[in-house]
Amino acid sequence: MSMNNSLCWLLLPYFVFLLSLPSSFSSFCNHHDSSALLLFKNSLALNTSHHYYWFVDHYPWLHDYCSFSSKTESWKNGTDCCEWDGITCHIISGHVIGLDLSCSNLQGQLHPNSTIFSLRHLQQLNLAYNDFSGSSLYSAIGDLVNLMHLNLSYSQISGNIPSTISHLSKLLSLDLGSVYLTIEDPNYPRMRVDPYTWKKLIQNSTNLRELNLDGVEMSSIGESSLSLLTNLSFSLISLSLRDTKLQGNLSSDILFLPNLQILSLSDNKDLGGELPKSNWSTQLRLLGLSYTAFSGNIPDSIGHLRSLNILGLKNSNFDGMVPSSLFNLTQLFHLDLSDNHLTGSIGEFSSYSLELLSLSNNKLQANFLNSIFQFQNLTYLNLSSTDLSGHLDLHEFSKLKNLKYLDLSHNRLLSINFDSTADYILPNLQFLYLSCCNISSFPKFLPLLQNLVVLDLSHNSIRGSIPQWFHEKLLHSWKNIHFIDLSFNKLQGDLPIPPNGIGYFSVSNNELTGNFPSAMCNASSLKILNLAHNNLTGPIPQCLGTFPSLWTLDLQKNNLYGNIPGNFSKGNALETIKLNDNQLDGPLPRSLAHCTNLEVLDLADNNIEDTFPHWLESLQELQVLSLRSNKFHGVITCYGAKHPFLRLRIFDVSNNNFSGPLPTSYIKNFQEMMNVNVSQTGSIGLKNTGTTSNLYNDSVVVVMKGRYMELVRIIFAFMTIDLSNNMFEGELPKVIGELHSLKGLNLSHNAITGPIPRSFGNLRNLEWLDLSWNRLKGEIPVALINLNFLAVLNLSQNQFEGIIPTGGQFNTFGNDSYAGNPMLCGFPLSKSCNKDEDWPPHSTFHHEESGFGWKSVAVGFACGLVFGMLLGYNVFMTGKPQWLARLVEGVHISGVKRTNNRIHAN
Repeated sequence: MSMNNSLCWLLLPYFVFLLSLPSSFSSFCNHHDSSALLLFKNSLALNTSHHYYWFVDHYPWLHDYCSFSSKTESWKNGTDCCEWDGITCHIISGHVIGLDLSCSNLQGQLHPNSTIFSLRHLQQLNLAYNDFSGSSLYSAIGDLVNLMHLNLSYSQISGNIPSTISHLSKLLSLDLGSVYLTIEDPNYPRMRVDPYTWKKLIQNSTNLRELNLDGVEMSSIGESSLSLLTNLSFSLISLSLRDTKLQGNLSSDILFLPNLQILSLSDNKDLGGELPKSNWSTQLRLLGLSYTAFSGNIPDSIGHLRSLNILGLKNSNFDGMVPSSLFNLTQLFHLDLSDNHLTGSIGEFSSYSLELLSLSNNKLQANFLNSIFQFQNLTYLNLSSTDLSGHLDLHEFSKLKNLKYLDLSHNRLLSINFDSTADYILPNLQFLYLSCCNISSFPKFLPLLQNLVVLDLSHNSIRGSIPQWFHEKLLHSWKNIHFIDLSFNKLQGDLPIPPNGIGYFSVSNNELTGNFPSAMCNASSLKILNLAHNNLTGPIPQCLGTFPSLWTLDLQKNNLYGNIPGNFSKGNALETIKLNDNQLDGPLPRSLAHCTNLEVLDLADNNIEDTFPHWLESLQELQVLSLRSNKFHGVITCYGAKHPFLRLRIFDVSNNNFSGPLPTSYIKNFQEMMNVNVSQTGSIGLKNTGTTSNLYNDSVVVVMKGRYMELVRIIFAFMTIDLSNNMFEGELPKVIGELHSLKGLNLSHNAITGPIPRSFGNLRNLEWLDLSWNRLKGEIPVALINLNFLAVLNLSQNQFEGIIPTGGQFNTFGNDSYAGNPMLCGFPLSKSCNKDEDWPPHSTFHHEESGFGWKSVAVGFACGLVFGMLLGYNVFMTGKPQWLARLVEGVHISGVKRTNNRIHAN
């Protein structure tokens, strides 16, 4: 060995020592870098009350990653920037090489000439979990050519990712993800990557080891472009592309990358294909394909990935048996196969390392339950809706001392013994879901649970009064309780008092009696309060109008009386108010106009006496307004709002004492009803409390095709106007014919005069039309035969005359549709017309006025008849048309309860 080599070896420990020295041993930081950092600090604000605190509350896993602090407060002029929080300097030159401002409460715009882009020696830049207010990621990012680690996740940066990012050829890790926010709010600002930028980035960053683009818009990246990732076959160890709108079939080559350890493609509902049967990367530790379109059987080869820790296949299209090889994965601690079409048996697990097991919403057999009790580390167990049967003694669960989450809901064939009172049963349990479990009394072990956060005992057969210990627990012991659902039981007695701090409280559909206790006003943290369908009496507490976070107030179908609270505060969060079917009286409080987020207001079937609340016309989010069956009176007219009731979908003021002309000034502004493209879309009326995703289903009662029908969960898919049983007069406004999405129109029992406008023939989505008991005259417009979905027509008790049109749905209506119009003639009436011989069934007159010939009429009639019969059958027999059910139930990304309890690793 030469002397030089020997000297190098002798000096090596010294160099290692120098490199390990903290920045305090270095010279002062570079003056240029110090100035650039101070200018960057001054360009932003600090917001310690920022919504990321809310974000942490809703995603507790962030506590392990993020400790929010205002790091830039330590940045003072005249001090060594190498000593500032978040700064790492080069040991010799003093240049800033590391900047970590994650979770620093920063807020403001990131400008294209920001001085942060002048820190050319940066090797690490982390601005995650701040608020850059939708700023773009500017091309100057490409000037930081020494970057090896770039993290801008959850920073509210949006717009196109600049192609200059491909200049960062030294990148080892790139994290631009923000999937958890984009899932909940589709309007949340996203970044986007185009095929050119994607190609250049992958081709240039040949050393990339970790790539996270969760939530980035990648819909333009095709299958071939995605396959470019194989260029990183020897470097890439972690790939996360959740909620990126990827489409098509995934190339199996990506699954074969030899060093890949983490692969998460979840929340891409149009990305699918079948999983390969062999050649998987044997290094895989995490495989996340939840909420995708992958289908077929789960390959047995997954069970041979011996390093696998996390397997998430939730809410995809997998079917068949669960391969037995999965139960031999000794390193597996997270297994989520829920919401698929899996059948058959679950084998005995040979490894007991599992911490999370979710098999819900499949059709499985229960022979695996005994092995579950051997999982000493299990903290999360979800077996809801798995067709479990047989007998289960809750005493067995005492072996799971670490269990925090238990869901056995919707297993009606499963008999559970809740009689055990041993003090060691589930001492750490926080989340308990026992909905639809054939429970007839409160489980005896409940008083022993000190840390309960969620309790769901809904849809059972619990009878009698609520036990005293339960009231005491609410008031004194359950300090962390956030969610209680006791709805759909047979509970009697006084209303339990929800504690302060709770977010969701439902005891609806029981037999509770008595007045509101004054202590109810302590529960000001409530977001959803549902006391509907009971026998409660007395006035509504005034304090409910002041709860700042209350989204939903549902007190319908009780015996409440007195005035509606008159102190709804400004800036309140209310979206749904349902006070219908009570005995409320007095005028409406003007403070309802403060509910600027209001979507549903149902005050039907009370004794409210007032004029029309025109001051509600400024509520831009209002979609359902029902004042049916009260004592409202006077003329309905617009009072000057620029766009009154812009989003209204259901307008029901029937059975009141309104007079004057029909409210044309409002009808012409019903923009949502005019847009045919939204007739079957829009909000679905499902509300999420945050900590848990048990949903509140909006509903409203309408008169549909002559029957009272409650629309549950699908109310916003219907567009209806009901002005019946009032004293309206004057002629029918032609503008009604522009409401192309309208499904139901009831103007019966008024004093309306004049003819039916031909524009009514444009209501192509109309399913029922009731104009009976008015003073309408003239001929029935032939254009109405264009209404191919019209299932119910009532024109009785008017002054119509002439020939009843034939063709289309008109051939299906009977005599009752036209009774009390002595001047009408023709089919289906027995009275013939003298001119029948002059007008054959498909005359030129019909052709010209309807706009199409007999072939299209026949096709339309057939389609309308079949559709009407199917829809009618579903509505009246099940109360839930299947196409509407699919529309509503498929919108939310999870398709089940509790999306916020999803495991974020997959």
